[in-house]
Amino acid sequence: MATINANYNKLSAGYLFPEIARRTGAYLDDHPDVHVMRLGIGNTTEPLPPSVIRYLHQAVDNLAAVDTYTGYANGSEGNLDLREAIAGRYAERGVTLDPDEIFVSDGGKPDSANIQSIFGLDNVVAVQDPAYPVYVDSNVIAGRTGKSEAGQYEGIVYMPCTEANGFFPELPADKVDLIYICSPNNPIGSVATASQLQTFVDYAREHRAVIIFDAAYCAYISDPKLPHSIFEVDGASSCAIEINSFSKDTGFTGVRLGWTVVPRELAVEDAGSGVVNGLWRRRQNTMFNGASNIVQGGGLAVFTEAGKAECAAMVAYYMANAARIRSGLERMGLTVYGGVHAPYLWMKTPGGMGSWEFFDKLLSEARVVGTPGAGFGPSGEGFFRLSAFGHREDIESAVESIERNLRL
Repeated sequence: MATINANYNKLSAGYLFPEIARRTGAYLDDHPDVHVMRLGIGNTTEPLPPSVIRYLHQAVDNLAAVDTYTGYANGSEGNLDLREAIAGRYAERGVTLDPDEIFVSDGGKPDSANIQSIFGLDNVVAVQDPAYPVYVDSNVIAGRTGKSEAGQYEGIVYMPCTEANGFFPELPADKVDLIYICSPNNPIGSVATASQLQTFVDYAREHRAVIIFDAAYCAYISDPKLPHSIFEVDGASSCAIEINSFSKDTGFTGVRLGWTVVPRELAVEDAGSGVVNGLWRRRQNTMFNGASNIVQGGGLAVFTEAGKAECAAMVAYYMANAARIRSGLERMGLTVYGGVHAPYLWMKTPGGMGSWEFFDKLLSEARVVGTPGAGFGPSGEGFFRLSAFGHREDIESAVESIERNLRL
């Protein structure tokens, strides 16, 4: 008799973004003539850079001729030229990586979910709180947690990121095994300094723990002194895995392309150097046939001089949106964080209002959709995330509507 994976039943409520869509849909059903403006999901809106389009077309054309056609040629690890180009980007930040330590995938989110599968189910997981939901939910599904009580899962160590600690957590009080860190942080928009990351690297090395570092928004860091990769921190190659994405600075949210770095030096309690790298390779070879050849061809354009300039212009566009949102909210007297080194703004809800309560208020009064902080974890309650991804005119309309219609 077939049975289900009962761990799915532990997942609390619906996944955050479908729940936002459900509530928004219900509002529109009751108000069919209303135009809703969306500052919620971090979904890019601007066209792909011209260089990427040219490379994508070339990759398609290559499939039309016998001498340039490729089937599984790239392998599950990814196109070697692309992995070498990614390694070159790290080299610009003083980080030396071998292409065999880089695994190209169909995006940072699936890698963030799948990476836990190569670790034992008895590993204790710690997450920044608030956190991108996939870190927690993937470990719930795997069976590393108990039930959810008051917004927290039994067995997960939550590391609060609050106003009091500058939105960077303290070290776990007890030993943990897998530590999820995101910088620039989604949803908060804060960036970790080298010294802050060093404390976690030192902890991980002492306890033979592994840091799973999400750097998907590193292209938005405007201060060159702030680390773009955890591997800029001494000792990180022995205790960290890094996940990154083409989605947010290149516009590949729907095209799908990302990568994960698993250093050969990385070691854990029961396995020495090279083993974890080999396990991820084995996992990918077993369950993944590689990212689309066409998409990887487009990805190569990102590392050309023209591609770099075009992607930088896209980042600047979204960051100008962020500045516009932040200035509008601050004029209203609201407390806002982020929006400086990341395309997200973390707003304190007015009057101690609950974050889902504020979601309904913002939608009904200003016709604007954002993301309730509570959906990212317990420490997100009382905050609200707004996204700078959007067409400039839509951002302007949303901010003007908030300033004109939101009653504080």
